Amino acid sequence: MARNSNSSTDNEVGYELNQDSISTGKGRPTPTRREKEEARKRPLVSNDRAEARRQSKAALATEREKQRIGMANGVEKYMPVRDRGVQRRYVRDYIDARTSIGEFLIPIMVVVLILTVFPQPEVQVGAFALLWLFFIAAVIDTVIVGFIIRKKLKAKYGEDNVETGLRWYAAMRALQLRLMRLPKPQVKRRQYPS
Repeated sequence: MARNSNSSTDNEVGYELNQDSISTGKGRPTPTRREKEEARKRPLVSNDRAEARRQSKAALATEREKQRIGMANGVEKYMPVRDRGVQRRYVRDYIDARTSIGEFLIPIMVVVLILTVFPQPEVQVGAFALLWLFFIAAVIDTVIVGFIIRKKLKAKYGEDNVETGLRWYAAMRALQLRLMRLPKPQVKRRQYPS
């Protein structure tokens, strides 16, 4: 039972070395750090520009949809600068709670357009007179609501803390049809803010 010295030491440890496993290895040298970093680098502009453009458009579309829904629901961070702030929210809620004459300006204009089709000049003149009377009433209503809002904001936030341009903001919102207002009304009719 003559064994060489290598195999006797292998048996003492409990295993034998296989010559195939010693010589095989992984078959390639270990990559250097520089080679690994080069493999990780990607071009700033993709080689497949059409696919990159599609992905970019899809990402922009989802972001725009998220912003549109957030703005419609009155989420502060998605609103444009002109609609941000507690005072502007108060103005929106106050205007949305009341029934303004200006809301009905667009339906009245549609009626006037229909009435101007009739060949009788009396009907056409009456339609235009109705439109002008309604327009004057809407302007008077917006001026009055501007003063009311200014007074309420002074009482709530103090004389010196009222933002500028809120009466114009209230007038523009009061002249819009309730269904077309953005951000959408967050209060019901006659649910005035405190």
